[in-house]
Amino acid sequence: MGDRWHIEVDRSVCIGSAQCVNQAPHAFHLDSARQSHPVEPETDANEKALEAAEGCPVEAIMITLLGSGEPVFPPEE
Repeated sequence: MGDRWHIEVDRSVCIGSAQCVNQAPHAFHLDSARQSHPVEPETDANEKALEAAEGCPVEAIMITLLGSGEPVFPPEE
């Protein structure tokens, strides 16, 4: 069984570029205010969602391991 993630978008930071939706349409969608939301906040780990988080121009997407809360992205420094 693979890792499960909790995906969160800080909508106070999100600029609605839709890069996450373009990169991972199964994982993100924009609301009527052009703010990003995870389709499923709790999901199986997947490369496309991680690539979308890494490509967010304002780093508004946080991914943590479900249960432990250990950061996946952005990584702890």
